[in-house]
Amino acid sequence: MPDDKPDHVEARQRQWAQELPTVDTRGMAVLGRARWISMQVRPPIEAVFAKHGIDTGEFDVLSTLLRAGPPYQLRPTELFQSLMITSGGLTNRLTKLEKSGLIDRPANRDDARSLLVRLTESGRQTAQAAFIEDMQVEAALLDGLNSAEFAQLAALLKKLAHSVAEKCATQSVY
Repeated sequence: MPDDKPDHVEARQRQWAQELPTVDTRGMAVLGRARWISMQVRPPIEAVFAKHGIDTGEFDVLSTLLRAGPPYQLRPTELFQSLMITSGGLTNRLTKLEKSGLIDRPANRDDARSLLVRLTESGRQTAQAAFIEDMQVEAALLDGLNSAEFAQLAALLKKLAHSVAEKCATQSVY
């Protein structure tokens, strides 16, 4: 779509300008589009994971273990903190991944009261294959931007992510 052609966000902004003309709707220009883009890219990305027999949450666990490097294992607390999910959500994912043979939970030599979470060879292969294919899909989804536009957008999103994180962490949004 050409940059000058109105999109769904601009249409909504025009409608709101008519209904509530004093409300600043500039946030929609970025956050509304970001939400729409996220919703559009989910199905093809989730299809990649499904092709490998996992879902997005399970991929998050496997890829976190893979990124940790050899021996591809973490303490549950490290995994939990990295994923930013509830402990119950992690337990459910780990149970399913262990049943699938993608992880195992060996005893922790440093703490006899806990188990480690470790990728199996099958888990490592699944995580690598899913990640490679996911990155190919994401690259294809972004090929509408030239390299300069891509770099500019990535830099601006990074800046926005830092700003949002700071404001949300301090609750100083207003």
